[in-house]
Amino acid sequence: MEAMKLRPYQEEARRSVEDEWMKGTRKTLLTLPTGTGKTIVFAKITEDMVRQGNRVLILAHRGELLDQAADKIKKSTGLTCSVEKAEKTCLDEWYPVTVGSVQSLQRESRLNRFRPDYFPVIIVDEAHHILSDGYQRVMNHFDQAKVLGVTATPDRGDMKNLGQFFETLAFEYSLPKAIKEGYLCPIKALTVPLKLDISSVGIQSGDFKSGEISTALDPYLPKIAEVMKQYCRNRKTVVFLPLIKTSQKFCEYLNEAGFNAAEVNGESSNREEILKAFDEGQFNVLCNSMLLTEGWDCPSVDCIIVLRPTKIRSLYSQMVGRGTRLYPGKKELLLLDFLWMTERHELCHPANLICEDPDVARQMVKNMEDDAGKAVDLEEAEKQASEDVVAQREEALAKQLAEMKRRKKKLVDPLQFEMSIQAEDLSGYVPAFGWEAAPPSQSQLDTLEKRGICPDEIGNAGKAKKLIDRLMMRQNAGLTTPKQIRFLEGKGFQHVGTWDFESARKLIDRIAGNGWVVPYSIDPRTYNPVVSKGEVSSGDLPW
Repeated sequence: MEAMKLRPYQEEARRSVEDEWMKGTRKTLLTLPTGTGKTIVFAKITEDMVRQGNRVLILAHRGELLDQAADKIKKSTGLTCSVEKAEKTCLDEWYPVTVGSVQSLQRESRLNRFRPDYFPVIIVDEAHHILSDGYQRVMNHFDQAKVLGVTATPDRGDMKNLGQFFETLAFEYSLPKAIKEGYLCPIKALTVPLKLDISSVGIQSGDFKSGEISTALDPYLPKIAEVMKQYCRNRKTVVFLPLIKTSQKFCEYLNEAGFNAAEVNGESSNREEILKAFDEGQFNVLCNSMLLTEGWDCPSVDCIIVLRPTKIRSLYSQMVGRGTRLYPGKKELLLLDFLWMTERHELCHPANLICEDPDVARQMVKNMEDDAGKAVDLEEAEKQASEDVVAQREEALAKQLAEMKRRKKKLVDPLQFEMSIQAEDLSGYVPAFGWEAAPPSQSQLDTLEKRGICPDEIGNAGKAKKLIDRLMMRQNAGLTTPKQIRFLEGKGFQHVGTWDFESARKLIDRIAGNGWVVPYSIDPRTYNPVVSKGEVSSGDLPW
């Protein structure tokens, strides 16, 4: 059999996973976008493991995924797979590779038929499900196996962190990179200027309640069917809806609007026939109630409509991923997004497919809503949003810097203050105790700024305390304040920190009366204030 040559990123993914296992990592994760050949990658990893004398278990939660894995492994490696599902068991076979259903294997009676070391290698397809109880029972039984999790979408709808199970992320290939390198088709997103109010829909298990979405969506279905005539007439379209009855109802509206639509769901007895007919072009729209999010490929699909709004990026990516594969004559995937009106909850938009920075994603959503009715390339839209965010951040930074400059003009640098009052003990201070070396508290920083000292350069709590104590002592002794020091030394006067408060105040009043200019009769370099209580030198101070 002629060996299948992997693409560069697939070969890198293969090596990265096997390197992790070689280093001693037992549980590692591989993420590849839908349509970039994750099954081929783990098929070749399976082949490598078999050559090393290992049995390999491919674990999945749906029969379609198991059939797909067995088929790809056979075609790409020549290896035949045994099956661990329902009444079939690999214990009756000698094949080194097994595709197994987690629903079957999770049963205690079935697991106990296997030694814990029976499968030295386990590969979990659609691994974002691995934290569920069924998967965890299987993983705990084969607790010494090397485990590879493969997924297009590493997010978890229930917000549990996959890092609770996997030790490393061996390799990640992003959707933008796959599009840029020509392995997936470009995506054009279009925000439809039709407002759909779902503000009353509640949340369950981290996402919108399907039943309530269906109720909120029902009144809009005829209008959506009419809108689709403008954008989808000449496209092969898949529509995702929240419930089977909603999917069936929308299919009827589409046919009334002139489309040739079909509906498929988990209860359809002729599901395979409908999918085959859609693939062959007998229907131009296929409605489904979340059935086709995993394990179904139809590369000719060039339009996706998500009428099942979601907060879960992984679910959203799975739906859109049904249309990102390359196909002869296919120029791009058109992704229709609606103006979902919800005040309480963030929901996924096309921006979430491509943006890592949440600020950029929010700006991109805003830009697309402003340009509603216009199809935009996602990469170009992300670039524009990034530029907008950078400009906004630069503007905000400029304002912040201006504010800091304005603020600092009114404050005294700590070093200037220390030199002015001739306080060597402060300028040479080194923390001695643990608490002194800790960062200054917010209360200390606020007190220093209130008293006229710029706190930005105060690096520890000990120095902050000493400065605050010194300021209090100077106030009680009737000596100059930091603000007096800043102003007078800014005019050229020397060591104003050794003056008394009243002398400094009178001089500042005199300068103010002279239009804020030092009178010609006063030389700041030699000026020595007359202290009514007598001369005060640093040696007379209580420290």
